[in-house]
Amino acid sequence: MRLLILGGTAFLGRAVAAYAVGKGHQVTCAARGVSGPVPDGVRFVPVDRSAPGGLDPVTGDFDAVIDVAQVPSQVRAAVRALVGRVGHWTFVSSCSVYADQATPGQRAGTAPVLDVPDGLDDPAGGVEAYGQCKVACEQAVLASGVPAFVCRAGLIVGPEDPTDRFTYWPVRLARGGPALAPGSPDDLVQWIDVRDLAQWLLASAVSGVTGVYDGVGVPTKRSEFLAAVGEGVRVTPDLVWVDQQFLLDHEVAPWMGPRSLPLWLPLPEFAGFLTRDPSPALAAGLVCRPVADTAATTLTWYDAAGGKLKSGLAPADEALILDAWRTSQVGLG
Repeated sequence: MRLLILGGTAFLGRAVAAYAVGKGHQVTCAARGVSGPVPDGVRFVPVDRSAPGGLDPVTGDFDAVIDVAQVPSQVRAAVRALVGRVGHWTFVSSCSVYADQATPGQRAGTAPVLDVPDGLDDPAGGVEAYGQCKVACEQAVLASGVPAFVCRAGLIVGPEDPTDRFTYWPVRLARGGPALAPGSPDDLVQWIDVRDLAQWLLASAVSGVTGVYDGVGVPTKRSEFLAAVGEGVRVTPDLVWVDQQFLLDHEVAPWMGPRSLPLWLPLPEFAGFLTRDPSPALAAGLVCRPVADTAATTLTWYDAAGGKLKSGLAPADEALILDAWRTSQVGLG
């Protein structure tokens, strides 16, 4: 198969490119090239999608294209440039497109999406703007007339993740000692390994899958998730469960970034974000590996890269919050 990846130099796009080359496909990656090199065996075409005619260097026909863009004008321009030259279009969207993030168990086929303001073209304007831009990108692809597969990815995790929204947990648990766990053991979390998503995207392009799906794994209790992460890094976690209001009161941020706890979102307002129904995707061929495997591979990559966590609690901050929590619980039990 002749595959065009619009991107392919970082995280998901790079994982798709590497997997596709390994399967014997002819892979072209069109990108600026500033995020890193393409995998071995990939043809690289430098482009600037923000410029008029930015995709002009991409010549020839392709059996399929996979695009991970988030700027609507760039997706519309790609549609204009490539319609008639591609047989199938995969667009990687996001679960941030949904208007209702509070209701658990929603499906891609029926869940409402955000309205898109006229002229919106900047995904950097916040979480809602990002979701709205992804909706606009979806609309451009679905209206193109090309057989299209829209994958609304959940939290993508694994090796080369630039955000550390999952990486924090294998790194933290491998360090040992009492670990602060947010909320309740029964709270649900949900993720997708970048390698599993890459394999599904490629298989769907090869087989010509069309429609809109959530690319995400099965919701899992946080206690089971953390136990499996511990299994992957060969420790038995010593978890201290801390109430979410206590965390908010002590200025612990949810989800990502400094002084945060990844894979934690306040409830009930985000009860639907990490509890989407993955059954349509699983029926369409998505296969998810055990989280212990993801944790082990991610920790190995992180240690080899010698990086510094971009998300999570610093050890000193975690210790102070744990001490404050234990003090608040004296006499309550």
